Amino acid sequence: MSVAPRVIIIGAGLAGLACARALFGHGFSCTILDASDEIGGRVRSDRVDGFLLDRGFQVFLSGYPEATAVLDYSALRLQAFHPGALVRYAGRFHRVSDPFRRPQDALATAMSSIGSLRDKLTVLKLRQDALHRKLSVRAGGASHTTLDALRAYGFSSAMQERFFRPFLGGVFLDQSLSTPCGVFEQVWAAFSRGAIALPQEGMGAIARQLAEGIPKATIRLRAPVARLDGCRVVLASGERLDSDAVVLATDYATAAALRGEPVPTDPGRRSMSLYFDAPAPPVRGPWLMVNGDGQGPIGTASVLSEVASTYAPAGRALVAVNLTDQAVLDSGELLAAVCRQLREWFGRQVEDWRHLRTDCIDRALPPLSLLSAENGEGRPRIRPGLYHCGDYCASGTLDGALRSGREAAEAILADVNAL
Repeated sequence: MSVAPRVIIIGAGLAGLACARALFGHGFSCTILDASDEIGGRVRSDRVDGFLLDRGFQVFLSGYPEATAVLDYSALRLQAFHPGALVRYAGRFHRVSDPFRRPQDALATAMSSIGSLRDKLTVLKLRQDALHRKLSVRAGGASHTTLDALRAYGFSSAMQERFFRPFLGGVFLDQSLSTPCGVFEQVWAAFSRGAIALPQEGMGAIARQLAEGIPKATIRLRAPVARLDGCRVVLASGERLDSDAVVLATDYATAAALRGEPVPTDPGRRSMSLYFDAPAPPVRGPWLMVNGDGQGPIGTASVLSEVASTYAPAGRALVAVNLTDQAVLDSGELLAAVCRQLREWFGRQVEDWRHLRTDCIDRALPPLSLLSAENGEGRPRIRPGLYHCGDYCASGTLDGALRSGREAAEAILADVNAL
């Protein structure tokens, strides 16, 4: 390779941007290609009628270790949810809060019918074990499922079904709770050491901040890649770009196709979200609401403008609803079913709400089978001159995407230094 190796990164999502930042910091020459019209991949935000809509309901965990090291949280102006949730069960909402950070809810949490007092005390044990990396060991190993872990800790079926399944099912887009225990441990530790939050200017602000350290001229948008020819990249336009190394920073299916391998038949985990314009917030405060009844299409809901006022125009409220995998109706029937359930939760005020948008994000998260195979360990080098990164290469999380981008850059650096 030359003194200043030329690297082409295919994909301007968080992993690709993190990889590029690390490489530019070591004097590499990089070109980032993306088929879309904007950076960020699945982490993007739009302005619609004055509302700030993320591409599918997303939240940011400030306790993620890689994100803490890479991002400037003060510049993101993170706005936090309350540490806990309002659980909808048996006709009303029940508060379940972290007593370490919201002690004023300790009595309400202990007395709620969302699990037993023993369950609430066991949550504290789960918190400590996750923070000290003992959760997977106590659950029997990182390859066990999240549900296996909850059972190993002795949580009652009521706690599992009324809180953990709807809450974690929304986090992992996995109502079966089959997500590997090792991933659960990482995410629960992040919940425990930090806040669930939103950047004041939307989730897309994360990608924009990552791109600040990258020369704008090196990012080429609307540049879909057709195929690879060794370390040469052939664009759909027919243009050919030479490089010393190529990084596949796309989703898992696109990466497989570019490697010339069969595309995985597992479609990954899909996210379905609906946004509503409301004259007033149906619930005051930055709460995440979860469906503990297990009935209907709604999995979780939140008033995003109660978390960050910038998400809605003055005098309006933005309500986000994330659906469970029960959502198999067509668009008209689905909207009607969601509105019926919202009326059950909040009454007739829902009749004055306006549906803004429905987001259906295919491959919002990678297949669980890939996470099981990788077991959260990044392996960025595919063959000499070809590397990959992305959330599927690590934990399937935003933090995993950032970490895998750095690891791909480190693999390239190691290979260059070995020459």
